[in-house]
Amino acid sequence: MNVEHDTTITKGAGSLVTDALNHVSSLVRNEVDLARAEINENLNRAGLAIGLLVGAVVIALVALNVLAAALVSGLTEVGIDAGWAALIVGVVLAIIAFALMSKGINDLKLSSLAPTRTAKNVQRDAKAIKETVK
Repeated sequence: MNVEHDTTITKGAGSLVTDALNHVSSLVRNEVDLARAEINENLNRAGLAIGLLVGAVVIALVALNVLAAALVSGLTEVGIDAGWAALIVGVVLAIIAFALMSKGINDLKLSSLAPTRTAKNVQRDAKAIKETVK
C-alpha cells in the first residue's frame, strides 16, 4: 500500500514539474514574441527618423542654394529687395532643416530603440520564478 501511495506522489510531482516546464517554455516564447514585436515597432520609428533626416538634408541643400543666391544677389545688387527676400526664404528653410534634423537625431538614440517593455517583463518574470522556487 505504501508503494502505491509513493507512485501516486511521484506521478503528481512529475506532473507538476512537467507543467512548470511547460509554463516556463510558454512564458519564454511569449517574451521572445513580445521582444520581436517591440523591436519591429522601434525599427519602424527609426525608419521614420531616417526619413526626417533625409528630408532635412534635402531642405538644407535647397537652403544652401537659396542662401548662396541671396549672397550673390545681395553683393551684386545692393539695395534691391529681391536679394533680401531670397535671404529670408533661405533662413526659414535652414530653420526647418535644423528642426527636422534635431527631431531625427533624437528619435535615433539607441535608448529609444531598446525593447524596454520586454526587459521589464523578463525581470518581473525572473523575480516571480525566484519567489516561486523559494
